[in-house]
Order: sequence, then C-alpha cells, then structure tokens
Amino acid sequence: MDIALLTACLGHMICGITDCMLAYTPCGRFDMSKDIKDSEKMKKLFEKMPLRQIEVSMLLGAFSLFMAAFGYIGLSRWAENIMHAAGRIMYISGLFFIVLITAHHVLCGAVEWFYVKQGRTDEALETVLTFFRKTAAAAVAYMGLLVFDVTLLVLVFSGKTGLPMWACVFNTLPLFAVLLPTKLPAKGNITNAVMFLGLSFLI
Repeated sequence: MDIALLTACLGHMICGITDCMLAYTPCGRFDMSKDIKDSEKMKKLFEKMPLRQIEVSMLLGAFSLFMAAFGYIGLSRWAENIMHAAGRIMYISGLFFIVLITAHHVLCGAVEWFYVKQGRTDEALETVLTFFRKTAAAAVAYMGLLVFDVTLLVLVFSGKTGLPMWACVFNTLPLFAVLLPTKLPAKGNITNAVMFLGLSFLI
C-alpha cells in the first residue's frame, strides 16, 4: 500500500511539473480559459514556445497519471475492506478520473502544439479554439475526483477506518480550499500529492 500511495504522490508531482510546462511559455504564463480568445496575446505568449516542451509535457504527463492510478486503486481496495460499497465507488470514480484527466491533459497540449506548428496565425487560433471547445467535455474527469474525495472524506469522518479525525485533512477537498486563494500553479496536483503522501504514513 505504501508503495502505491508514494508512487501516486510522485506521479502527481511530476504531473504538476508537466502542467507548468504547458502553462509557462518563454514569454509568460498562459491561461487557457482566458488567453485562448485573445489572438494578439496568444501570438506574443507562444512566439518562442518550443514544440519539444509541449511534446514532453504531453507524454510525461500521461505517464505520470498512470503512476497516480496506483494510488487511487490502492485507496479504493483499502476502503473496500472497510466498506464494500465505498470501495467500489472509489474504484470506479478513481479510474473515471484518471482515464479522462489523462485525455484532457494530452488534448490541452495538442491545442498548444497545433497552434505553434501552424504558425500562430488567426486561422490557427480559430482551429485550435474549435478543437478545444469540441474536446472540453473531457474535463468532466473532475467529477470523478470529487466523488472519490467525498467518499474518502465521509469514510474517514465516520470513524470506520480507525484513522484519527484529523486525517480528514489529507484529502484533496480541504487542501484545495486552502490553496485556492494562492497563486500557486498546479494546485490540483499539489493537493493530490499531499493527500497520498499523508495517507501513506497514516494507513
């Protein structure tokens, strides 16, 4: 169990780095939800963006999320020994999250790659913007993470796990609430990494 959780912790740390590789270009920080609609800002941001950086981010990010899958499966198996229904819910929602978030990560990288490859023109931006809108549904992956975290939180809070009540701190939801007001990048991966690291010592 410890190895699975620590592997997931490392996976999320690496994934956080790959997220930053997509978010930080040599010319500044890229916010996909806002900047992708601004043609002039996009041209400036991606003026010196190397394709290799995007390619490494996509490939390494996919591998890092494969590593993270061990933690979600491990926690769901642990929970199943305590409460079968909770374990099944965590198993399904965890895999739902991993599969779709991997696709989402690669698709976000693809948006940047094709934009740069096509010369950062207005036509290229329109193409990748259409692609982004068509594939944005993959972000529903976060619903799987939400179900996983809520189930784990309830299980620990109920006292059925034998863990102390304060162990609820090692959960993505409360950790993310703390980091949300900050300007830290890759908040989701940081909170998931801390969750798996903390639980690796407690379980």
